[in-house]
Amino acid sequence: MTNPTSTTTTAPPAGPPAGPRAGRREWTALGVLMLPLLLVSMDVSVLYFAIPAISADLEPSAAQQLWIFDIYAFVLAGLLMTMGSLGDRIGRRRLLLLGATAFGGASLLAAYADSAETLIAARAVLGIGGATLMPATMALIRTMFTDPGQRAKAIGLWSGVMTAGVALGSVMSGVLVEYFWWGSVFLVNLPAMVLLLILGPFLLPESKNPEPGRFDLLSVPLSMAAVLPVIYGLKEIPAEGWHVQYVLAVTVGLLFAALFVHRQRTAASPMISPALFRGRGFAPAVVLNLISSFGMMGSAFFTTQYLQSVLGKSAMEAALWALLPSVPIGMAAPIATRLVQKGVNRAYVVTTGFTIAAAGYGMLVLAGTDSLWLVLAACGVLASGIVIAISQMTDLAMSAAPVERAGSASSLLETGAEFGGALGMAVLGSIGTAVYRHEIPASAPSPARETLGGALAVAHGMPGRAGAELLAAAREAFTSGMHGAAIAGAVVLAGAAALATTSLRRIHVRDTGE
Repeated sequence: MTNPTSTTTTAPPAGPPAGPRAGRREWTALGVLMLPLLLVSMDVSVLYFAIPAISADLEPSAAQQLWIFDIYAFVLAGLLMTMGSLGDRIGRRRLLLLGATAFGGASLLAAYADSAETLIAARAVLGIGGATLMPATMALIRTMFTDPGQRAKAIGLWSGVMTAGVALGSVMSGVLVEYFWWGSVFLVNLPAMVLLLILGPFLLPESKNPEPGRFDLLSVPLSMAAVLPVIYGLKEIPAEGWHVQYVLAVTVGLLFAALFVHRQRTAASPMISPALFRGRGFAPAVVLNLISSFGMMGSAFFTTQYLQSVLGKSAMEAALWALLPSVPIGMAAPIATRLVQKGVNRAYVVTTGFTIAAAGYGMLVLAGTDSLWLVLAACGVLASGIVIAISQMTDLAMSAAPVERAGSASSLLETGAEFGGALGMAVLGSIGTAVYRHEIPASAPSPARETLGGALAVAHGMPGRAGAELLAAAREAFTSGMHGAAIAGAVVLAGAAALATTSLRRIHVRDTGE
């Protein structure tokens, strides 16, 4: 049903009619799927507090330490499209169970790694496993929940778990490292993977594309060559600046992206079928989902530093405080889903989500150097708005995509989210850094003029009042940088709100139940 106040026309129906309602078996299966999904998202941040202990034990070089931390996300992002397409061909349940086996085995190897090289290899295999688990879980949800209302609720849960997992990962790593050894942050993966391997074959249906065509092997290296350099360059720019090698990495990645797109448009059996983008609402959903991740990760770049370096919280204290904004997230997606099911046009719900998120950025502009509760409230408002948008965009994209291409559709959404997150950190991080360097006194030592971390290190080595004055100036400058980035983030999200209204208002996919 459509909003009775809307004057828009309904587009021709797309997709199959709604199927039978899911029962206890499917909801139980969803609960089983949420466990590995939570762990995959947690593994993005689970090393935040474990790195010091790992460094003391394994003594990695500076380059090895970076690879220990980053290799998981790089491999995950690079293989998402490949694994989504592979699941459509060999079966999503089969790929999920293979990925769970790899994830569990790699977790065991990482927990007892006796060298930096072994840990890097284990983290890479964890990334491979994660790349199979993420699109497979969403594709299976698309298969199990054919009723549009139930599917929307399931996708809302999926979105909430993904968002909460990143925040929970850092806290869990802090607790485990505090009471056990660093390898325990990997061992927590094993019970969930074992449970999935035991219950998955009985609870999860097998599904795949009945006519997938030949697997396009050339698209695999092309997709990785497109994704990895861009993610790498965007990840390094906010920390290191716009150096030639990072700009070149992004440029090379974009060139390979153009080759990848050309390959998909000309190959007989492409990895990612261009037909996906002909589904009503799929392309806007991918773009708006990317912008959502831009807003989410762009804010995280500043707020985590604010809690630790401006407010002076320890890493563990900052992680615990950062859990508070997660509380309203659990309510955001169900409320949005309920509104759409009540007949509110999805475009207006998504627009409202982006508007709320933009307001969260607006609240950050009001923060001073001692505004703990204001910043936490801003993070909660921003995250709630983003989750509203993400849950609806995911539901729209998966409803518009044919069931036989559910894995590819999910992997495109998640790859776009990886790009959006890296882009948010690069763009907003660069704006904040530029403002910081403009605001910091010219008389400050060179390291202090570069970053707040550099200022903290220098200030602690300076005598009395001089160190305190430098510290105060650096914190003021960083807060001003956060204000500049927040203004830019608010503008981007306000633009996304306008884009959602114009691009989604006339889109009504039949099997979404609208």
